[in-house]
Amino acid sequence: MKTCAVVGINWGDEGKGRMVDLLAEDYDVVVRYQGGGNAGHTVVNERGRFALHLLPSGVFREGVMNILGNGVALDPENLMAEIETLARAGVEIGAENLAISERASLLLPWHRRLDELEEKRLADRPYGSTKQGIAPFYADKAAKKTVLAGELFHPDELREHLAALLAWKNLTLTGVYGAEPVTMEELDAWVRDWCEPIKPFVRDTGRILREAADCGKSILFEAQLGALRDIDYGIVPYTTSSNTLAAYAPIGSGLPTLKIREIVGVVKAYSTCVGEGPFVCELFGAEAERLREAGAEYGAKTGRPRRVGPLDLVATRYGVEMQGATALALTKLDVLSYLDEIPVCVGYEIGGKITDRFPFPTELAAAKPVIETVPGWGCDLSGVRKWEDLPEAARHYVTMLEDAVGCPVTYVSVGPERDSLIIRE
Repeated sequence: MKTCAVVGINWGDEGKGRMVDLLAEDYDVVVRYQGGGNAGHTVVNERGRFALHLLPSGVFREGVMNILGNGVALDPENLMAEIETLARAGVEIGAENLAISERASLLLPWHRRLDELEEKRLADRPYGSTKQGIAPFYADKAAKKTVLAGELFHPDELREHLAALLAWKNLTLTGVYGAEPVTMEELDAWVRDWCEPIKPFVRDTGRILREAADCGKSILFEAQLGALRDIDYGIVPYTTSSNTLAAYAPIGSGLPTLKIREIVGVVKAYSTCVGEGPFVCELFGAEAERLREAGAEYGAKTGRPRRVGPLDLVATRYGVEMQGATALALTKLDVLSYLDEIPVCVGYEIGGKITDRFPFPTELAAAKPVIETVPGWGCDLSGVRKWEDLPEAARHYVTMLEDAVGCPVTYVSVGPERDSLIIRE
C-alpha cells in the first residue's frame, strides 16, 4: 500500500498545492488533515489558476476521493464559496469525490470575530493572524467547546448545543472585548445557509480510509503551512494553531494506525514568510522588492506581500528533521535566474558564536544570518525538463541544498504549471 505526505519544510507557501496536484495522478485518495481556510494552495493546470484554501488539491484529478479530516478547521462558509468558484470553472465537486469527516469541528461565526478583536487588542504586537478564526477555533476545540460536523444530522441536539455555546461565548465577546453579542437568530441562519449544504459530504471518513487501506489503495496526505509554523515545534508564538508535521497526518485524517511510507518535503529555492515573527534571513529594500516581484510573492489568501530572503539552510535542515522528509521538492528555481550571484544563509550568529542548528524560539530575535554566495546561471530555466539540461550552476545549487540538509532533491520545479518540472531518478 502506497502512502505519502506532502508537507512544508519552512514557513509555508512553499508550493505544496502544486506538488499535490501533480502527485495526485498516482493516488486514489487525497486528505487534508489539519489547518483551515487561513492559507492558500495555488494550483495551475489545464483548467486555469486556482487558490485552494480548504479543498484538497486532488480535486482536479478524476477518480480521486478527497477528504477533509477531523483535524481540519471546517469553515462551511469558505468551503461552499470555494466549491462554487470551482464549479464556475467547470470543476464539479460532489459526494463521489469529496468527503468531510463527521468528527471535524465546525468553525463557528464568532471565531473570525474573536480573531479580529484579539489582533486589534494586541495593537503594535500582533501575531500576524489572517483573521480567519483559526486560533480561537483550535482554542475552543481544546476546551471541548466546538460542534462536530456529524451533529448536523441531529438538529434538536445541535440547537441545544449551540445555545449553550452561545451563552458561554457571548461572555467573552461582551465582557472582554466590549463587542456585540451573537444572537441565536444569527446561528439559525448560519446553520440553514451554510451548514445544510455541506451535509451530503459528511461521512465516517475513518471507515473510508480503513476500507481504502484494506484494499491496498494509495493515500496522499496534504499539509497546510510548514514545519516552522507548527504549534509545538515552530517559532512559537508566531505559529499556526495546529500540528503541521507529517507525523500528525494519520491522526488528523481519521485513521491513526496508518503508516506513512514516504514524506515529500517542499522547499522554495529562496525563503518567504507571511506574517509576523522572527525571519533571520530577511532581505529589505530594493533587493527584497526585486526578489518579491520576480517570484510574485503575495499571499494566496490575504494578498499580503510576503517577506523574502535567501535560501536558509539552517531553517531548512531543521524542517527536514521535524518532518522526517524522505525526499525534497525544490520549487521556483527559475525565479533566481536574474541573479549573477545567489546569496545563501549557511548559519546563524548568536552572541558572537556561529551555529548551523536552529535555535530555541527566544534566541531567534538576536540571531544574525551568515551569508555566502554561489554563482548564478543567468538564463531562463522554464523550458528545461531534464536534469542534465540544467546549467551546471543550477545543478550545483540543487546538490548544495541536498548535501547541506541530508535529504535528496527528487523534484525540481521551474514553473507553476504541472509539467514545468524535472524529476530526478
